[in-house]
Amino acid sequence: MRPKTSDTAKLDKLICIRLSGLEKKLLIKRCRQEGYLTMSDFCRAKLVKKREIRKTEASQEFIQVTQKLDYELNKIGVNLNQVAKRLNTYPVYQFSQADREIFRQVLLELKRCFSILQKYMDRIEKTD
Repeated sequence: MRPKTSDTAKLDKLICIRLSGLEKKLLIKRCRQEGYLTMSDFCRAKLVKKREIRKTEASQEFIQVTQKLDYELNKIGVNLNQVAKRLNTYPVYQFSQADREIFRQVLLELKRCFSILQKYMDRIEKTD
């Protein structure tokens, strides 16, 4: 025979909310992704219980790539500051071909950094 549930542990109160079809599908998907057996368990965990803290371990490769990206982004920031200083120092300054080339290089480097970061974010999302 099952032990009697205490009054404080009983789940006898009902709360109703209205969702669109899309919202319900997203809620169900997220519930499954996070490993909850029922939508009620998921909602209780998110609304009432203490916030869950998930710790994600980073591989050595990820740390090295992130440090390299940080270094590269810092270099890009230095270049942009140099261009901004030049533009603000001379009120009639015209962009030279060298300036355009620097902007092109900065844009390409930013795109490369973003694609690498996106690759790692996709990898993290798959493991969650």
